[in-house]
Amino acid sequence: MEPLSEIQIRSSFVNCTKGEAARLRLPLDFAELPWQDLDFLGWVDPGAPLRAHLVLPREGGPVGISLRVPSVGRTSAVKSSLCQICLTGHASSGVTLLAAPLAGARGREGNTVGTYICADLACSLYVRGKRRPKLRTTRYEESLTLDERLARMWGNLDAFTSKITAG
Repeated sequence: MEPLSEIQIRSSFVNCTKGEAARLRLPLDFAELPWQDLDFLGWVDPGAPLRAHLVLPREGGPVGISLRVPSVGRTSAVKSSLCQICLTGHASSGVTLLAAPLAGARGREGNTVGTYICADLACSLYVRGKRRPKLRTTRYEESLTLDERLARMWGNLDAFTSKITAG
């Protein structure tokens, strides 16, 4: 991913107001982000921990999506969970349900779509092997190449993004 400026990031959001985009806080490590290892930028807002953000590179410019983080953790007997974007297996606390208001009038009416995603939004780093999940269960090795895993991640991310921006 090409490095983005603060202005590019703030102006990219499609499912929140300009005021909300202006108030969001960038990642604490923004100046040191490993842009060369990122396929998209994702972070939990350090000033509003119940908000998370994704910024995806697109041909016409970046597209930003604001997400809601659940206020309470899941209580489940499940020992592990799978991110629906990168398909990385995590301990159950490593994956969270994030809900995104839909873009436009539908989102202003309260309509949302959600998906289970890596709680730290570091899917790119997991797919590339730059970060390992804290998983205490069996870890499965894939036979797919890096390019195939990246293509799968992008397909899943595009499907989620399309639900938010469609209509």
